[in-house]
Amino acid sequence: MKNPISCDPRNKPYKNGKTFEDCKSEARKNTLDLSKEIQSRNEVSWNQILEVADHDEIVYKLTLKYLREMGYDIGNYKIPRVAKILNNSSSSSP
Repeated sequence: MKNPISCDPRNKPYKNGKTFEDCKSEARKNTLDLSKEIQSRNEVSWNQILEVADHDEIVYKLTLKYLREMGYDIGNYKIPRVAKILNNSSSSSP
């Protein structure tokens, strides 16, 4: 092999020549920005997330993944939005 780095899947260029690591980094930044917006507005649409991701499918999907990992309800195809999960555990205590 002349160049073993070229066979490494982590170095494969995606949209606009970004690597997967670039996409992950961009998605994490988007997640932080969107999290602030969700806290103030209670939800954001999937379309808004797609726009923030600049219509990059990998960044979009990673952003949704990271929002879910942060504890947000990422909805589904019938409810295409990301919202805060209401915490009802403090409503009654014996």
